[in-house]
Amino acid sequence: MDLPKFVLADNTDFPNNLFVIHLEYPRFIIDLETEDIEFLEELDESEELEIKEEMDRLIDLAGAFYEREITRFAEDE
Repeated sequence: MDLPKFVLADNTDFPNNLFVIHLEYPRFIIDLETEDIEFLEELDESEELEIKEEMDRLIDLAGAFYEREITRFAEDE
């Protein structure tokens, strides 16, 4: 099965939060309200610096994905 790079998620236990889940390595969830990030796997110490440098780009991509999805939802209504 092919999976998208990002998916949107919400949860009724957190009614004010919207999450973007990154499904490629490094897999993580970002809370768009607080910008908190939770990694879904342990990062190898040797890759940690490289991944930290990549995270700014991935966070920007997650934000762009969110904006694109919201625009598409609005167009469908």
